[in-house]
Amino acid sequence: MKFNWTVFLTITLLLLMMAAGGLSAIWGFSLGREALKGVTQPEFRPGSNLSNQPDNQPNSNNPRFLDEEDILQDVEAQIQSYQSEDSVDSA
Repeated sequence: MKFNWTVFLTITLLLLMMAAGGLSAIWGFSLGREALKGVTQPEFRPGSNLSNQPDNQPNSNNPRFLDEEDILQDVEAQIQSYQSEDSVDSA
């Protein structure tokens, strides 16, 4: 029986691709595990303390929302101050 190089090369290539896939999977798993080593799940349960609080006491976990108009005025003031500094520097 004659040695078939086509079959040999096909099987060799298939085995090399499987080995490369396995190695990349192991490497990706180890990188991900190392990246998430310090990350923990938060210890906050959203519905646990809602029944114990009185209705008139605000929840301290809720963020205080800012007024959009105040933010826009602050941004405009900063832009104007930077533009006036640039015009003084260029003159």
